[in-house]
Amino acid sequence: MAVSLKGPKRRRLSMTSLIDVIFLLLLFFMLTSTFSRYSEVELMNAASGNGQENKQMLFVSLGEDSLMLNAQNVDMSLIAGLVEAQPNDGSGHLVLINLEEVTSSQRLVDLLTSLRVVKDLQTMILS
Repeated sequence: MAVSLKGPKRRRLSMTSLIDVIFLLLLFFMLTSTFSRYSEVELMNAASGNGQENKQMLFVSLGEDSLMLNAQNVDMSLIAGLVEAQPNDGSGHLVLINLEEVTSSQRLVDLLTSLRVVKDLQTMILS
């Protein structure tokens, strides 16, 4: 009886499935990165403002579930029109934004994005 010293015959490892998985992951991450929208929100420090003394000042209080313009409840979609409707002497508006403790940063970004369309507007976030 002859004893074989060779072990069982090993198959070559197929790289096709590994390459497919890497390709699918690469495709997934490429697609998700193209759907992300990036935009810039301009913030102003209170010390860096110049020309604020001539502007019409408006006070906005922003909470997680509330938005008030000069102590009046308003809707986020109407805030830009209400700010533009406020009287001024042609030099624009200065909106002072007071954040409540529970306000999320996304809510602040939503407000600043809504106010972006107002001409000659400066915003200042109070801390």
